[in-house]
Amino acid sequence: MISRAEPTPPENGTSSSPNANSSLTANIGIDGLIPVRMLNEYSYCPRLAYLEFVQGEWAENLETLEGTFGHRNVDKPDRKQIPARSKSKSKAAKSEETEEEGPTSIHARSLTLSSEQEGLIAKLDLLEIEGETITPVDYKRGKVPDLPEGAYEPERVQICAQGLILRDNGYHCTEGVIYYIASKRRVVIPFDDELIARTRELVRLFRETAISEICPPPLEDSPKCNRCSLVGICLPDETNLLIDQQKLPHDRSQPPVKTDGLRKLLPARQNALPLYVQHQGAFVGKSGDRITIKLKGEELSSVRLLDISQVCVFGNVMFSAQAIQQLTNRGISICHLTYGGWFHSMTSGLLHKNVELRIRQYQAAAEASESLQISRQFIGGKIKNCRTLLRRHLSEKEHPVLRQLNEYHRRVLRAESAETLLGLEGMAAKEYFAAFFTLLPDQPEFDVDGRNRRPPRDPVNAVLSFLYSLLTKELTVALQSAGFDPMLGFLHRPRYGRPSLALDLAEEFRPLIADSVALTVFNNQEVSPDSFLHKAGAVTMTDVGRKSVIAAYERRLDTEITHPIFGYKVSYRRILEVQSRLLARHLLGELTEYPSFLTR
Repeated sequence: MISRAEPTPPENGTSSSPNANSSLTANIGIDGLIPVRMLNEYSYCPRLAYLEFVQGEWAENLETLEGTFGHRNVDKPDRKQIPARSKSKSKAAKSEETEEEGPTSIHARSLTLSSEQEGLIAKLDLLEIEGETITPVDYKRGKVPDLPEGAYEPERVQICAQGLILRDNGYHCTEGVIYYIASKRRVVIPFDDELIARTRELVRLFRETAISEICPPPLEDSPKCNRCSLVGICLPDETNLLIDQQKLPHDRSQPPVKTDGLRKLLPARQNALPLYVQHQGAFVGKSGDRITIKLKGEELSSVRLLDISQVCVFGNVMFSAQAIQQLTNRGISICHLTYGGWFHSMTSGLLHKNVELRIRQYQAAAEASESLQISRQFIGGKIKNCRTLLRRHLSEKEHPVLRQLNEYHRRVLRAESAETLLGLEGMAAKEYFAAFFTLLPDQPEFDVDGRNRRPPRDPVNAVLSFLYSLLTKELTVALQSAGFDPMLGFLHRPRYGRPSLALDLAEEFRPLIADSVALTVFNNQEVSPDSFLHKAGAVTMTDVGRKSVIAAYERRLDTEITHPIFGYKVSYRRILEVQSRLLARHLLGELTEYPSFLTR
């Protein structure tokens, strides 16, 4: 079975982080050269520049893609020779040299230059050279703004920085040009003393920010956020709201609620979706901008790379080198599961550049008290969401299990050791599953004798184990894309081959996603006794049964719900990403507490 998961219609403050990686950022901030484009970003939004330069974050949106398309011509280097200039030559010598050479007119594209004195490096779109005078031309995708200066400060600073680099390389440069692609107009930017001073001041401030290892706070309700490609990573409104709420005392058993809702800056769902390949012996290749799946030379399916978020393969599936290269270059992970559905490995490109976050993750995991604080939130969220699921489905609204889970939740938030926390989690899980299994259809084929696994001994547990594996896979991808090491957790201690952090974060989503899907497929008869194979006391799913469960799982991830804290509608798949980002905000010191995701 090859299937691409298709959704169905829906029914400012900051605190400093530890400076364990000071040698890393000091090297970036002092010895390294700052890309001129980062000065543009820093002038536009200091937080954006920090996320891109220090933490290595990046995301595309329509505007960045339009900008890349607009630069397609000037991004192609040419072979023209540009005469070098010696900074030590006198003006008289340069004048004589110019008289001997005569007037020259040269246009050069895509040239990279740097300046040790200014501490800058730039890739210049276009250079116009007339004799001794050289003028940088920078291409911008938009229209000419209605401003006296002719351009916004970030654009003027960027072109001025290019001019300073050219001057330090011995060229005579007094002005630059910004070419607005949408308007097809050139705007001349003179390099006056005020602009030069402002450019050098921003270089100094950005260097100090990088060395400080403190991410600047998000902008407050700024219209700039609407157009920023990193808004889903930065989470400006969400972070500001949580910072403000965590300054105030509140009932930790209930999530704070934003009744009027935040600005909806990130899309509710992702357009790209997972591609699942189950056929044993299938071959995944690449043809143009599409991924193809073939079996014995016959093409079974073809999907655009643009529409794929990850490729999930079960058992014996082969890949071409070109397919692997294209997938990893685009940041599309290849998730490997056994034929029975056990998630065991993942193929991806180079690890996320955010070393700062991983260092903090390692520090927190090594500190028992900090690990316990985060783990309490994971398990507290799980128990609360388990109670919510039962409350929605149990006919007896005052069922004793609801009171018991409430008590376990209260005790978990006060647990003083990891051993106590795990003990409470185990007791709460036993009470929960005893009630959960009563919600399943009363059929002898689906009889359950408690939660069991490795291997599961009945169809219900087979489905639960498979769904937990899919959820772990999903969170492994989300956490790695956020900059984490998914193998090192806080509650689940490191074990060879186990994505412990993904298992940690999965706790609060097990009842909301996996358990909910299990109830759906059994109660709606999406699986039947024929969907399972019984072998020596173990139970596994057939290809058809697995396909039905995957379809229900993807529908659940695509379901939009109102976020209990932020007030806007968002899909469960997007929530997994947001929670990964909020965990990062906590570890980096912006949030005093990781906010569990609790539905009502």
